[in-house]
Amino acid sequence: MDAQPVQPALPVRTLRSGPVAITELAFGGAAIGGLFTPVDDEAARGAIDAAWEAGIRYFDTAPHYGIGVSERRLGAALADRPRADFTLSTKVGRLLQPVTGDPVGDDLADGFAVPATHRRVWDFSADGVRRSLDESLARLGMDRVDLVFLHDPDDHGEQAFRAGYPALERLRAEGVVGAIGAGMNQTAMLTRFVRDTDVDVVLCAGRYTLLEQPALADLLPAAEQRGASVVVGGAFNSGLLADPRPGATYNYAAAPADVLERALRLKEVAGRHGISLRAAALAFPLAHPAVAGVLVGARSAQEAHDCVTQYATAVPADFWAELRAEGLLPDEVPVPHAATGGEENRNR
Repeated sequence: MDAQPVQPALPVRTLRSGPVAITELAFGGAAIGGLFTPVDDEAARGAIDAAWEAGIRYFDTAPHYGIGVSERRLGAALADRPRADFTLSTKVGRLLQPVTGDPVGDDLADGFAVPATHRRVWDFSADGVRRSLDESLARLGMDRVDLVFLHDPDDHGEQAFRAGYPALERLRAEGVVGAIGAGMNQTAMLTRFVRDTDVDVVLCAGRYTLLEQPALADLLPAAEQRGASVVVGGAFNSGLLADPRPGATYNYAAAPADVLERALRLKEVAGRHGISLRAAALAFPLAHPAVAGVLVGARSAQEAHDCVTQYATAVPADFWAELRAEGLLPDEVPVPHAATGGEENRNR
């Protein structure tokens, strides 16, 4: 079978006013690290290759994802790609310590279906940040990454602000990385990073989605005011908006009944307008001017192709209007511009 032609890169946005640019749709590396269920090397490689062929040029990973598995797989898949043609980010805050002897059990207690070869050690010290980045580069097989996030410093705020952030700022000043930020599943501390530091970007997972928009109250206005960029992760709320059904995951656990009911109502409205809920969920965050991109996880080539297809789907203006009329979307939440003449429905 002939190879699929490589598409031009998807539309890009620059982070803050710095040198780092990302495609609006980005590849999140948690899924290829075995999030929830196993993923083999072949499937992971297929997902990354399909994302590249479809025009995705921003790839994000972390030591946490599969205790190093995601970084190794992503690095191997990108090794033969021109380094100047893609943007790569990883995260710091968890050091990986090998277990002694043969691994016992798996890593599912932390969400990943991989052998428990390592344990995580929280460390947001300056030395920990540099060590974490060095170890990530070794796993990736790369000499640099473009962007580094402090990862989930929820319970380590003092050390993250006092030591971890200044260490990242020095790495940026030295030219080791092009941009720095923080990635979390909450908005309060991310807002503090935006207001009190000089981060270029924050990664907000699950808090600005078609299902819920708490980031609109604090983080997004602060980012607009300070000129910082926001990357939205968890646009499907860890699976619920991809396929709302009993047992679907929300915030990495089974969705509560009331949350599932809301997702099902959103799906019904999408169906009436001839689109998938996935398409609406990917289009929604990019309507806010502070949002530079949306991360999606894919564990196979089929899932990667589907994500790009949904991203490119035009969402009718009447869909957004019905959500407002049904009380499923507040009036003050920005929505994408209506598509006309076959053009895509996002404001750019």
